[in-house]
Amino acid sequence: MYDLVIRGGTVVDGTGGSSMVADVAVEGDRIVAVGTDLGAGREEIDARGKIVTPGFVDVHTHYDGQATWDQEMAPSSWHGVTTVVMGNCGVGFAPARPDRHDWLIGLMEGVEDIPGTALAEGMSWEWETFPEYMDALEKLPRTIDVACHVPHGAVRAYVLGDREQPGAVPTAEDIAEMSRIVEEGVRAGALGFSTSRTVIHKSVDGEVVPGTTATAEELIEIGRAMGRVGYGVFEMASDLNREWNEFDWMGKLSRETGLPVTFAALQSIAKELPLDEQIETMRAENAKGANIVAQIALRGNGIIMAWRGTVHPFRFRPSWRAIEGLSWDEQKAKLLDPAFKAQLLSEDNDFSEAPQDIMGLLMVVAGGWTMQFEMDDDFDYEPGADASIAARAAAAGVDPAEYAYDLLCRDDATGFAYLPILNYADGNLDFLEALQDSDDTVNSLSDGGAHCGTICDAASPTFMLQHWVRDRKRGGRVALERAIKRQCRDTALLYGLEDRGLVAPGYLADLNVIDMDAIKLGKPWLAFDLPAGGKRLLQKADGYVATVKSGVVTFRDGEAQGAYPGGVIRGPQRVELAMAAE
Repeated sequence: MYDLVIRGGTVVDGTGGSSMVADVAVEGDRIVAVGTDLGAGREEIDARGKIVTPGFVDVHTHYDGQATWDQEMAPSSWHGVTTVVMGNCGVGFAPARPDRHDWLIGLMEGVEDIPGTALAEGMSWEWETFPEYMDALEKLPRTIDVACHVPHGAVRAYVLGDREQPGAVPTAEDIAEMSRIVEEGVRAGALGFSTSRTVIHKSVDGEVVPGTTATAEELIEIGRAMGRVGYGVFEMASDLNREWNEFDWMGKLSRETGLPVTFAALQSIAKELPLDEQIETMRAENAKGANIVAQIALRGNGIIMAWRGTVHPFRFRPSWRAIEGLSWDEQKAKLLDPAFKAQLLSEDNDFSEAPQDIMGLLMVVAGGWTMQFEMDDDFDYEPGADASIAARAAAAGVDPAEYAYDLLCRDDATGFAYLPILNYADGNLDFLEALQDSDDTVNSLSDGGAHCGTICDAASPTFMLQHWVRDRKRGGRVALERAIKRQCRDTALLYGLEDRGLVAPGYLADLNVIDMDAIKLGKPWLAFDLPAGGKRLLQKADGYVATVKSGVVTFRDGEAQGAYPGGVIRGPQRVELAMAAE
């Protein structure tokens, strides 16, 4: 008798090949058989009429703090994710000298919009070095497996101390010590190193992140540290300014070390290179022997705007500034007062204290009504122009600002507006569809655990199934088998996780049972459930019949089962080939 049998589902095995109706049998934490008429299980899941997939592997998250206190690891775990890679974009919490804790929290809060008060209260700081951080993570079992990058910001702060300021130039000795720390971290189990080089990423004090002004020599030397270990992924977010010639050093580093370099590939107002040129330039380097991989997001990454969120269209108007420090009950009373509304709508925006290097973005936030959309219960994340706030305001015969104000005041002042600022240029989503057939790109950039008051893209795997596989109306769709391969096997292999991402004997029993007819994203909501009452946007989904992690059912019909079989991944993982060959 098997420990678990998933009975009669349509198995989409992660290879990209044709699906088949079969049973899946599990013993311990491994899949031991896939076939028809398998024997009984001590526990069984009826998957008839459902699909059975590997657990989703999300390689771009920011749970570095949350993973030290939260076992459920929501919201990613609510969307079929069984493995996450943290520490992206050069931000994280190890190594950490005791006098740099607040600095690291401020860096994470500024870059990833995770409330600093929640991080300060939630983390116990039982570590200083990166290996000690890995040990601390192992003390708490979770619903999912977590893996880490060594983050550039923490490494620089550890080595440079008070000298870590914007534009700081490390000495040769500093770079050697940074390289030693990265090598130590990778040998302790980190799956790579990460950095950020974009003006959008700033500390809570408005300072650019450490990697922004790093030289190619510094970055290559750190990459060589991973080369000495023999594995590791170099991950980067960058504005890709032409003068920086990022692809040149990325190609050089990859060819020299034999390691993959991966970057956030986005259509963005902050990037000089259009998305198609980013891909073209990457491929030119790969043609010369490099292994550069583009991480792509499949929807218009955007800002969810609300009165209590981090951003909304009226935050630069004097009347809002006057009530910004009040309690929510006091703010809400003002916002629902017709006299206050009239006063605010009569005012101009005041950008005098706003960061000038992102002024274009701020102006779109404050008045780009043709680019902002009303989020209703059946919201389409690929909306047409006729669904914009500008269009709906015109149809209603009101000013767009007034329409937006009333929208945010709906449902007791909990309404949402959506502003897709990345990946939403004309025709760009069709290009993203074409990239689904490319082996030099992976589906990524969910930012799970981050941007708590502005986005909720941890639901990306669900969006992939609902929108791109089943419902897309404004262009082509992606085949189910291809979508599963990209969200499971392709992401796993990029980070050397060969033991997962497939439904086959010998592989880790990380599995999803999904009702494709019922799969549906719920409407986001703003919760205040982080430590110290910190806020975060959350989003659930219908259609997940069960999620299995290492052979243990962690969720049934979207409800946590109180099981925590997940752990900490240390280094590349190999499949038990002897079992897989049986």
